Amino acid sequence: MTKERLYLFDTTLRDGAQTSGIDFSVDEKIAITDLLERLGVDYIEGGYPGANPTDTKFFSEKRTQKAIFTAFGMTKRAGRSVSNDPGVQMVLQSAADATCYVAKSWDYHVDVALKCTNEENLESIADTVKASVDAGKEAMIDCEHFFDGYKANPDYALACAKTAYEAGARWVVLCDTNGGTLPHEVTEIVNAVMQVVPGSNLGIHAHDDTGHAVANTLAAVVAGVRQVQGTLNGIGERCGNANMITLIPNMLLKKPYCDLVELGIKVEDLTELTAISRSFDEILNRSSNVHAPYVGANAFATKAGIHASAILKNPDTYEHIPPEMVGNQRRVLVSDQAGKSNLLNELKRLGVDADKADPRLDRLLAEVKELEAQGFAYEAADASFELLARRRLHSVPDYFDVLSFRTGVERRYNALGERVTVSEAVVKVEVDGETFMSVAEGNGPVNALDLSLRKDLGKYQSLIADLELIDYKVRILNGGTSAITRVLIESQNKKTGKRWFTVGVSENIVDASFQALVDSVRYCIFKANELETA
Repeated sequence: MTKERLYLFDTTLRDGAQTSGIDFSVDEKIAITDLLERLGVDYIEGGYPGANPTDTKFFSEKRTQKAIFTAFGMTKRAGRSVSNDPGVQMVLQSAADATCYVAKSWDYHVDVALKCTNEENLESIADTVKASVDAGKEAMIDCEHFFDGYKANPDYALACAKTAYEAGARWVVLCDTNGGTLPHEVTEIVNAVMQVVPGSNLGIHAHDDTGHAVANTLAAVVAGVRQVQGTLNGIGERCGNANMITLIPNMLLKKPYCDLVELGIKVEDLTELTAISRSFDEILNRSSNVHAPYVGANAFATKAGIHASAILKNPDTYEHIPPEMVGNQRRVLVSDQAGKSNLLNELKRLGVDADKADPRLDRLLAEVKELEAQGFAYEAADASFELLARRRLHSVPDYFDVLSFRTGVERRYNALGERVTVSEAVVKVEVDGETFMSVAEGNGPVNALDLSLRKDLGKYQSLIADLELIDYKVRILNGGTSAITRVLIESQNKKTGKRWFTVGVSENIVDASFQALVDSVRYCIFKANELETA
C-alpha cells in the first residue's frame, strides 16, 4: 500500500500567541522557530505582518531554513480591490514563502461580522487567493467556523471551500474555530467536502474546547485530509489547539495512521520530542505538564505495586511504547541504560564525541541527574549542558576564574531632580594568573554584572566583542522568600547570529543570574576558539 504524504503546519507563533498570558517577542519567535525546525514541521506560520510591530519585524526577513515560512492574513474586504487592501498587501509584501488567509465560511458570520453578501465574500476569497498565486506565494485559505457553518448551511460552506480551491489555493483548511465539533461529525463533514475539494488539498485546524482536538485531527486524516495544523504543547486560545507534540508520535507510531500516511519526520527523529516540548515550556517560562502524553515526566511513571512489579519484569506490560523512542524515560526503573541513551542522543546532536563504553559518561550522567535535582534544566540550556559535557569528556578549559563579584542598587535624585535607580557591579577575574577588576553601571544588577564581566577579560576580550544578552527569564522553583531560583539567559553573537541558552540555579537570584552569565561568556569564547582552530 502506497502511503500519502501528510504535511505538518505549525501555528504556535500565530494561533498559539492567542493564549492568555503569552506575548511573544521577536527574539522568542526566532528561538521557537529554531525549535520547530528541529522538530521538522513542514510549515511555520509566524504571525500576521502588519497587525502589530512584532509580527511586522519578524516578517522583515525569512526566518526559516527548511520549513515553508508562512504569513497569516485576512481575505480582502468587500467593496475594494486586492491592491487597495492594506492588510492583504502587507502579507504579500512580507518575506513569507506562503500565505494563509482566513475566510468566513459560515453565512451567519458573513452577515454579522463582515456585513457583506455571501457572493461578495466568495469574490473576496477568490481574488485574495489569485493575488497570492500571482505574487509567487503558495496560497492557503483557512475556512473559519467551517464545521459550524456546514451544519447551518452546507451549500454555502462547501461553496467557500470550492471557490478557494478553484482559485488556486494549495490548501483549503477546515477550521473548527469554536472547538465544539466531535470526531464522528468531522468524519462525516470531511467526506462531504471531498466531493468538491480533493483530500490532497484539504487541511484540518482543530480547537480543544471539548477535549477532542487531537482526536478530531486524527479523524480528519483517516477521512482524507493531508495537512494538519497544531501548536507546540497544544497552546492556543481558550482551551488550546491540537497538540503537535501528541499528534506527531500518534501518526508515526499508531495504526492506521502510520500505514496511511508518511511525514517529513522519521520515527528516529522522535528522540528529540521530549526535549523540544520542555524547551518550549522554558521559553514560555512555565512548568511543563507532567501528565502530558509521550513527553510528560509522569508519562512513563508507575507507582509501587503490581504495575511496578510487572514493569520490572517486562516494561511492555504497562508501556504502550518504549519511552526512549520519544526521548523520555520511565521512572519506576532507575535505568542507567535508558538515561545513557538519551544522553548520547543529546551529545550527538550537539556534536560532542562520546563513546558509550567510556566510564566518564556514567559520571556525567550521574552529575546531570544531581544538578537537575537541584533545579537545573538542561533541555532548554544547550550551551550550559555542552560546556558541562565537554569539560567532563574532553578538556575544555574555563578560560577565566571568577575571584569575586559584588553588586548594589542605589535610588537617588539626579541633577534634574528626577528619581532614578542605578545599579553598580564589580567583578574580579583571573586570566592566566593575571587579575582583572572591572566596574560597570547598568539598569539593573544583572545588566550591571553582565557589562562588568565582559568589560575586560584580557586576551579573550576580542573573542566576546560581538556577544550580547537578548533575553532573561526567572523561574521560582518553590515557594517562600528563600525559594530556589532558576535563571535562563539567551545570548547571541551579533556577527554570526548564533544564539544559545545558559542556566543558573541558586537561592539568590543574582547568584543564579551570574552563573548563567559566566556560562554564556565561556561558551562564546569556546565557540570562537573552535572556529579559529577549525
